[in-house]
Amino acid sequence: MHLFVFVINYIFFYLTCTAFVPLLSIRVFSRFQVDLMHGSDIVLHFNPRYEGGSEYVVHNTCHYGHWGSEERKYETPFPRAQTFALQILVTQETYKISTNGKPFFEYKHRMPFSHVDSICIGGMVELSLVAFQYPAMVPYKRIFCGGVHPGKIFIIQGFFNPGGNRMEISLRHKTGIAFHCSVCFDENVVECNSYEDGKWENGEKSQVALLKREEPMQVTIFSSCDHYKVFVNGEQTHTYSHRFTKLEEIDVLEVSGDVELTFVQP
Repeated sequence: MHLFVFVINYIFFYLTCTAFVPLLSIRVFSRFQVDLMHGSDIVLHFNPRYEGGSEYVVHNTCHYGHWGSEERKYETPFPRAQTFALQILVTQETYKISTNGKPFFEYKHRMPFSHVDSICIGGMVELSLVAFQYPAMVPYKRIFCGGVHPGKIFIIQGFFNPGGNRMEISLRHKTGIAFHCSVCFDENVVECNSYEDGKWENGEKSQVALLKREEPMQVTIFSSCDHYKVFVNGEQTHTYSHRFTKLEEIDVLEVSGDVELTFVQP
C-alpha cells in the first residue's frame, strides 16, 4: 500500500500514475485501487477488478464509512503484464479519468475535491511513477538539459478552449525549430514541419480521429535516432524524419494556441 499526502490549492489538478499489473499477481489478488482521500473518507474510489473472467472498473465514494452507489464500466484499460499510465484530471464538476492518454470515464463529484489531502494506491499493482501537476500557463516555454536523444518522450495534455481551433508544439534550437507540430481542431488535421534558415519547409499532414472539446487531448512525441513518432490520443499520426540532426542542440519546448494545458512532460 502506498500513501501520498499533498495540499490542494487550485480547482484544476492533474494526477498521473504509471504502473504495472503483474501477470502472476492476478492468480492471488483480483483487484487494485486508487483512492483520493480526506481522512478516512474516500472521495474517489477507482477500482479495476479481474474476477471470474470478468474485467471491469468500479467508481464510488465512501463518506463516514458508508459507500454510495457504484458506477461500473465493464471493461478495463489495463492489460495484464503491461505498463500503463492512469491520468485523473480534476475540474469543477467532475473527475476526467484517462488511461494511456485516452478518455475512459467521467465521475461527478460527490464530495468537495478541496477536502482531498492524500492518495492511497494498493492491491495488485507495481508503481513506477506518481506525479501531481497544476495547469501550465499558455504560451508555455521550458528549457531542458541534455538535448533530444533516442528514447526521449514529450507529453502534452489539455483541452481546446471554447471556440479554439489550434495547438502548436515546437522543439527549438538557437536558430530555428527542429520540429513543429500543429493540431487543428476544426479540420481534425495534424501537420508536422521544420523552420530553418528563416523559412518553413514542406509540411507533412495527416488526418486524426475526431477531436472533442469536452474530452482531454494528449499529444505524445517520441524521438528515435532518425525520426519522431507522433501520437494524438494514442493514435499514431506521423513518423517524421529528423531534418535538423544535431539533436543535442535542441533545448526548448514551446506550446501555444487555443488550449488549456493540464500536463506537460518534461
